[in-house]
Amino acid sequence: MNICVFLSAADLADRYTLPAREFARLIGKGGHTLVWGGSDVGLMKVVADGVEEAGGRLLGVSVEFLSAKARQGVDEMVVAKDLAERKRLLLEKADAVVIMVGGTGTLDEATEILELKKHGHTDMPVVLLNTAGFYDGLKEQFHRMEAEGFLPRPLSELVFFAEEPVGALAYLEESRGVA
Repeated sequence: MNICVFLSAADLADRYTLPAREFARLIGKGGHTLVWGGSDVGLMKVVADGVEEAGGRLLGVSVEFLSAKARQGVDEMVVAKDLAERKRLLLEKADAVVIMVGGTGTLDEATEILELKKHGHTDMPVVLLNTAGFYDGLKEQFHRMEAEGFLPRPLSELVFFAEEPVGALAYLEESRGVA
């Protein structure tokens, strides 16, 4: 399975990096491919390192203005002309999406996939990995959107909330029929 992970390129505390590394090892041990923003810095590097060390494949999608930070020696690297093309390519190459901790770029990517799902343009599974409660506020906002009629589909059809890496991968594998 090609698992697209949206996440930060920032250097972060252990409460975020340790679960990210655990999730990365699960991807690699499962024989899956990491599809990610291609950067070799911060949390993106932590996840790519973990997948590679556990025997998984790396498929990066960088963007021209960040190409100097792109990881070398990956299985495949694509360089997009801009962020819009990067998002499109990341999703085209994915069978599933995991939203990990991140900033505005990660939220932008998360919103994109949820809008596509909401309108029936994709059926790929999406997991929001709520490491250390990072997305508690966003989760609450999504529930409010659902309760007040802002979502035309049940929230459970759009995104699965996982608190731990093992639950995130188990949901993806079950959704895609991968044993």
